[in-house]
Amino acid sequence: RRPSAFIPLGEILQEGAESSRRQLLIEAFVSAGRVDNITMVMGLHPQYLSSFWKTQYLLLHMDGPLPYHKRHYIAIMAAARHQCSYLVGLHMGEFLQVGGNPAWLQGLHCAPPKLRNLNEINKLLAHRPWLITKEHIEALLKTGENSWSLAELVQALVLLTHYHSLASFVFGCGINPEEEQDGGHGCHPPSPHSDSSPASDDSSGGKDAMQEVEVLMERLKLLQESQLEEEGVTQEEMATRFELEKAESLLVAPSDMADHSPQSNLLCFVEDPEFGYKDFTRRGEQAPPTFRAQ
Repeated sequence: RRPSAFIPLGEILQEGAESSRRQLLIEAFVSAGRVDNITMVMGLHPQYLSSFWKTQYLLLHMDGPLPYHKRHYIAIMAAARHQCSYLVGLHMGEFLQVGGNPAWLQGLHCAPPKLRNLNEINKLLAHRPWLITKEHIEALLKTGENSWSLAELVQALVLLTHYHSLASFVFGCGINPEEEQDGGHGCHPPSPHSDSSPASDDSSGGKDAMQEVEVLMERLKLLQESQLEEEGVTQEEMATRFELEKAESLLVAPSDMADHSPQSNLLCFVEDPEFGYKDFTRRGEQAPPTFRAQ
C-alpha cells in the first residue's frame, strides 16, 4: 500500500532523491527503527520535515515534566477528538512500547483522573478554541491531588495542539495506514473509496469523488456568474451562499460512507462526541469577540 491515497508512489519514491531527504529518512529509520507514512510524504519537503521531526522528537522523547507514556496518551486523546484513527493506532503502539498501562487503552474512563481532566480543554482546543478562558487553566492548576504543574500543563497543551494539527495533515494528504497497523485501521477521512484497496483512477470510488468535486465546482461557477449579474450583493453574502451550497453537497454522502464511521477504539477516548466546530461569526447572534493575533 502506498503512503498516500492522493500522491503517486513514484513521486514519493523518486530515484536519486536529493541527498538531504535521503539523509533525513535514514536518520528517521535509525532513530525509530521504521519510517512511517507521514515521514515518507512529508519528505517531499525536506526542510519542513527536518523542522517537524526535531520538534516532535523533542515533545515525545526528550527531557520534560511529563512521563513518556503520558505524552503518548495525550496524543491519543487529541487525535481521537478529530477521529484520526491513524494517529490513535500509531500512539497506542508507542504508549505500550514505553511501558504504558494497557488498561488505559480501554478508554478515557480507565485513565487517571489527572489525564481525564484534560478532556474539556482538549475538546475546546480541537473545535472552538476561542471559548477557552483563564478559568479553564486555573481549574487544572488548582491545588489538589490531581492538579497539574504549570510546566506539565504547558507541555500537555502543546502536545494537544500539535496532534490536532497533525490530524489535519493526515487527512489532507490521504495518509494510508502502515501494513502492520491492525489490518488497516488507519486514518479514515471522509472519502468515498474503500480503504481495503488502494485508490485508483479507474475505481468507482475515485470516480464518485471526482464527480462530487465537479458538481461543487460547477455550483461555485454559477454563484460567481450570478454575482456579476446581481447588483448590490456583497462579497460576504456571496461567500455565505457558497458555504450553504457546499454544505448541501457534503450532506449527500455516498452509500458506503457508513463504512467510515468512527471505530469504538476512537470513541472510547472521546467524551461528548457530538461537540464540534460551530461558526461564531453568524449574523444576528451574540458571539464572543474574535481574538486576532497577526
